[in-house]
Amino acid sequence: MIGLIGKKVGMTQVFDDNGKLTPVTVIKVEPNVVIAERNEEKHGYKAVVVGSVAGKEKSFTKPVRGQFPEGVVPQRVVVEFRDFEKECKVGDTLGLELLQEAKYLDVSGTSKGKGFQGVFRRWHFKGGEETHGSKFHREPGSTGQSTTPRKSFKGIKMPGHLGTEKVTVLNLRIVKVDAENQVVLVHGAIPGARNGSVILRKAVKR
Repeated sequence: MIGLIGKKVGMTQVFDDNGKLTPVTVIKVEPNVVIAERNEEKHGYKAVVVGSVAGKEKSFTKPVRGQFPEGVVPQRVVVEFRDFEKECKVGDTLGLELLQEAKYLDVSGTSKGKGFQGVFRRWHFKGGEETHGSKFHREPGSTGQSTTPRKSFKGIKMPGHLGTEKVTVLNLRIVKVDAENQVVLVHGAIPGARNGSVILRKAVKR
C-alpha cells in the first residue's frame, strides 16, 4: 500500500485539451516524514508511521515529543500505513513522487459536523401529510412496541448527531499531479472542510 497525508485546499475546475470541463478537488501534500517503523518480529505486523504538518516543540507535551526520534521535528498529523510498498527508513521524506504512476486514489477524511439533527436531515425521512389535523409532519413516527417488551431496538433511525465521521471516497481519478506546487487534483469531491487533513491511498479496486 502507498499512502500520504494531505490537506484539502478546496474545489475548482479545469479544462482538458478537448475543452471538456472537469470539477476537481485540490489537495496539497506537504513533505511527509517517516517517524517510525513496525516489523513483524517486534510488533507482529509491518507498517510505517508517517507524520505531516510540522509544529513548534513548545506546542507539544513532553510525552508526545518523546514519540518522535531525535532530529525529527514533531508533526501535528500522524498516520500509520500497513504493508507500505516503498522501502524507507526513519527520517526519510515522502512526497508526490509516490503518486506519479497512480491513476486513481481512495481519499479518507472527516466529514463536516452538523450538530444534532432530526430524522428529515439525518435519515431523509419524508414525514407525513402537511395538512391541518395531520399531527405528523416531521416526526420520526413509532420507535417501539405497544406491548411488551416496551423498548426501542438498537440501530433504529432516530434524531441524533450528524457528521464528524470518517468517510472514504473510492476510485477518484487523478487529473493532474503538480510536484512543483505540491498539489494533486482529483476528479470529484472529498469529505471534510477546507484545510482539513485527508489520507490519500492508491485505489484498492483499480
